Amino acid sequence: MTSPSDSTPTARPNGRAAFAAVVRREFAGYFRTPLAYVFLAVFNAFAMALAFFVGNLYEAGTANLDRFFLYQPWLWAFLAPAAGARLWAEERRQGTLELLLTWPVTVWQAALGKFLAAWLFLACALLVTFPIALTVGYLGSPDWGVIANGYLGSLLCAGACLGLAAIASAVTRSQVIAFVTGFLACFVLVLLGYGVFDGLLVGVLPDETVDVIRRLGLWRNLEPFTLGLFDLQPTVYFLSLAFAGLGLSTVIVERR
Repeated sequence: MTSPSDSTPTARPNGRAAFAAVVRREFAGYFRTPLAYVFLAVFNAFAMALAFFVGNLYEAGTANLDRFFLYQPWLWAFLAPAAGARLWAEERRQGTLELLLTWPVTVWQAALGKFLAAWLFLACALLVTFPIALTVGYLGSPDWGVIANGYLGSLLCAGACLGLAAIASAVTRSQVIAFVTGFLACFVLVLLGYGVFDGLLVGVLPDETVDVIRRLGLWRNLEPFTLGLFDLQPTVYFLSLAFAGLGLSTVIVERR
């Protein structure tokens, strides 16, 4: 924003500055209430619990975080809808959506700014878990390239879950309904590819169909990253979910 003068009204920011202002506004909005810090603490606590108690990270005897990253989709299925529920539902509930769109930004720019701010908040949640990597580095000699690749895959998985959460937030003005809807959608994608769920489908559907369904699961697409492999197919999968959710939520907001 430019400062107002004595003789002229307050000038509006241009499109690029307004887009940056949307990102700053939305990102700062996550930290205006204690709830964000609670989410970060809960995410970190569950991440460590799943890694050390469920994944038996110590007992594995290897200096890597593959067991830690394999449980990340369960955490993102909860935190991403929690972070994405406020994207549009809160604006509509408070009646501030029209005020936001008076800025020199298109609906697409506003949606992208909101989405990037939420994704950045999820990146902060992931960054909070970095002491686990430092612990593994202290106890052994891990391959830091593999660990970095695991963090990249986890962040892409978070973006995919956030895309589903954005759609849920665009169709309702209730954050609770948006969170529950987004969580259920992410939960289904987490289940796809797990052995127990696959066992229920085998014998009911053809093997080719079961294989296709398995490939749609978040866990199956995250697995190559945990092994240090940068695969184009899961990268495209995660980004497609993220930006398809962003695009569809933008269309819903425009039509409403």
